[in-house]
Amino acid sequence: MLLTRLETSHANRGLLIERVRVQIVLGVIFAVVVPSAAIFVKDPVVMTNSVTALYGIKNSALAALFAVLLAVMIFRRVTSFPGIRAFRFVIPTYCGAYGVVLAAILALRVNYSGLMLLLSFILAVGVAFCSNFYVLRNGIRRFYLVPFGRYEVATRVKNAEWIVMDEPRIPEDPAAIIVADLRFDHEQEWEQMLAHAAVAGHPVYHIKQLRESLSGKVSIEHISENNFGSMLPNLAYRKVKRAVDLASALALLPLLAIPLMIVALLIKLDSPGTVLFRQQRMGYRGKPFSIYKFRTMRPAPVGAVNDAREAARTGQDDPRVTRFGRFLRQSRIDELPQILNIIAGDMSWIGPRPEAVALSEWYEKEIPFYFYRHIVRPGITGWAQVNQGHVSDIDSVSTKLAYDFYYIKNFSAWLDVLISLRTISTMINGFGAR
Repeated sequence: MLLTRLETSHANRGLLIERVRVQIVLGVIFAVVVPSAAIFVKDPVVMTNSVTALYGIKNSALAALFAVLLAVMIFRRVTSFPGIRAFRFVIPTYCGAYGVVLAAILALRVNYSGLMLLLSFILAVGVAFCSNFYVLRNGIRRFYLVPFGRYEVATRVKNAEWIVMDEPRIPEDPAAIIVADLRFDHEQEWEQMLAHAAVAGHPVYHIKQLRESLSGKVSIEHISENNFGSMLPNLAYRKVKRAVDLASALALLPLLAIPLMIVALLIKLDSPGTVLFRQQRMGYRGKPFSIYKFRTMRPAPVGAVNDAREAARTGQDDPRVTRFGRFLRQSRIDELPQILNIIAGDMSWIGPRPEAVALSEWYEKEIPFYFYRHIVRPGITGWAQVNQGHVSDIDSVSTKLAYDFYYIKNFSAWLDVLISLRTISTMINGFGAR
């Protein structure tokens, strides 16, 4: 079944504004041209006669242009990943881009207009919000499905519209995305259609890969379906990631020293017990290590819990959590002492969340391929945490494992950037905390 031209035009209204060129043009007009013109209109005499003011406006315009290009590039890249809401990344992305530009200006000690940069930032964020709202209301993700092989698995993903094709013809939709089970032995007419569509510039995806991309999870049913190639993540990036983790942890430790001491004092005042909590967790390559966290619970009476598995699990509204501890958990501040684990090489900033040894051994017995998640260093935050939050029952942990495997399969700097931005959002709203 093919869309009519009218339906196609309506479906693509939101997609047009998503194009990089359109986003850049809108950014340049509203975040560079409009602020520059506004400054001149505000005080044309000073702008005309003052060389310093003119240089300030020129430098600010160039800085705003660079910030817009950087913001659009980062925003487009991180929002290309699945299962995300673009709105939550507008402010972090544009704050980061303009922050980099302002830092460069201050470091180079060049003249600039603070008013123009502020106006540029406000307008750039406003345009980004408006364009993403328009896309949300009008943009429809439509996929044309070749009805052979295991094509029906694609329709289980609900955040898209699936149009089953009834003949081997390239859809009239100029933005058509075609999905097929490329492992199926299609008839010659359908194979020729797929080849012609790809040559014509239409994206042609394999069902399994597209389903993973839309859901953000890797479905693991049989070991033959892992599709990890050699089953090793990006080795080059793993080394770079470790170097960045170590350098950033060493740089941040002195800056965090005083805030960490203040938190430690507040924990002491809030409830009796130690400041830090240590627990054996399963780590990189399946080797246990001691994780450090700020204590957020009251110490359990001796002999109160005999089951190590139950002791390691935190329930919803767990009565053991202290008043201040609940805030620390919701804001994720309780995880900050793990910077010591990063320096020691036990952890990374981003990766699958390490489980208590007792829980990890239990999950490994119940869930196939669970041990594979230990192929990368565990993290303070991760893909499963920003998508699912804290879980401990077997069914939820199976879903969590699907997120972990997606992270391992797509192990990259850009995915880490996306997780970092989403972590900021979860720290603010307390998503998934217990």
